[in-house]
This record gives sequence, structure tokens and C-alpha cells, in this order.
Amino acid sequence: MSQPKDRVKALLFDVFGTVVDWRGSVHRELEAFGRARGIDADWQRFTDDWRGLYQPAMEEVRTGRRPFIILDKLHRENLLTLIDRYRLPQMVEADIDHLVRAWHRLEPWPDVIDGLYRLKKSNIIGTLSNGNIGLMVRLAKYNGLPWDVILGAEVTQAYKPTPESYTRSVEALNLEPDEVMLVAAHNDDLRAAERQGVRTAFVTRPTEHGPGQTKDLTASMPWDVVTTSFGGLADALGCPRYA
Repeated sequence: MSQPKDRVKALLFDVFGTVVDWRGSVHRELEAFGRARGIDADWQRFTDDWRGLYQPAMEEVRTGRRPFIILDKLHRENLLTLIDRYRLPQMVEADIDHLVRAWHRLEPWPDVIDGLYRLKKSNIIGTLSNGNIGLMVRLAKYNGLPWDVILGAEVTQAYKPTPESYTRSVEALNLEPDEVMLVAAHNDDLRAAERQGVRTAFVTRPTEHGPGQTKDLTASMPWDVVTTSFGGLADALGCPRYA
């Protein structure tokens, strides 16, 4: 794709890891909660373990072993599993709700807001996330993310990387697959989207999983755009800078 700006009309973004720093944000929330409640735990490991239950929980839905259920509910189930595993004190419902909503308060990477506003000038921008609509809307309100549309798992009733998660998101925009570009920091997400004819942009997030990250440090394929920031993506797509 020598001139990606010529055909692409919409940019859809993976959110967890690509737009927001889920690991750093959730860890900070858990540490603050622990201090306030006098609960001592390895909150960094707890954060990683919570995320570690993410894919197995969605796989139960992907395989049809359970009906579609939104991510907020999966996060809650997984949190209860870890509270028991870590033998934490019993928590009231308000505390559990507060911790589940930590995923609604994730902080964006430093380049995100300015980059999104540049990209929005020339393109439809929206989510293509495994997060549910309520989660994505509250995350957008919390951070001022200027999405035009919220798409992804709840809209398509399918979790990535199933084909329907991409094709139904494209169809919702009344566009052809090659008029839509997925922006993600994960090679496997981009690979699945490319199989459905969607254009691809890889943005590196080398500390998504912490300082010892070994996955997705570089592009595994010659994606349509490879960059280190949303500003770099805007440059590649020919989006004007602010005056």
C-alpha cells in the first residue's frame, strides 16, 4: 500500500495496549485500593494475572462453550477468581465494582490524544476492541478520546480474532474492507484483520507488558503502516498538522 491515504476512509483502533496503558493504569488503581483498605498484596503480579485470565475467558465464548457475555462481566468473574486465589479479605460489592471499573479509567499513551485529533480531521475514527460499549464510552469520557463510533465485540457479538469481529465492524460503517484500517500494537490482531481484507497499521508499544516485554516489539509483517506513535501514523496517512 504505497499511498494508504488514497483509499482508507476509517481507522478502527485496538484499545487495550494500543490506545491505553492497561498494565500501568490497573496496577496504580490496585495499589491505591490496597493502601486505602490496608490490604497487602503483590499488586503487579495480580495485575498480570488478571490480564492473564482475559484470553481464556473470551475463548469460552469464541468456541461457543458459553453465550456471548460482555467484557465487564468477564473482568468481574476473573477478579473474583483472583480474590479467592490470593486469599484477599472478603470485599463488599462496592469495592468489587470499583475495581472492575478500573478498566474504565485506563490512561492513554502520551501520543494518543493529539494523534487522534489529527487523524479525525480526515478519517472516521473508532474502536475495534474486545471491550463492551459501556466500558469504551466511559473510557472515552474519562480521557477525552474523540471517537466517532464505538465498534467491536458487543456490536459484532464476537471477540477478536474471530473473522466476524472485523467483518461486521466494517459492515456497520457501510464500507469495503480495504477502506478500513485497523490500528494495533499486536501483530496477531493485524494478521487476523488482514485475512479479512482490512488494511493494517502497526504502532509499537514496547512497554505494554512492562520492562521485560518480549512480544510485539517489532512488526512481524510488512503492514501497510509501521510506526512508533499515532503522530507517525497521521504523517503516513497525510493528515495535516495543527496550525
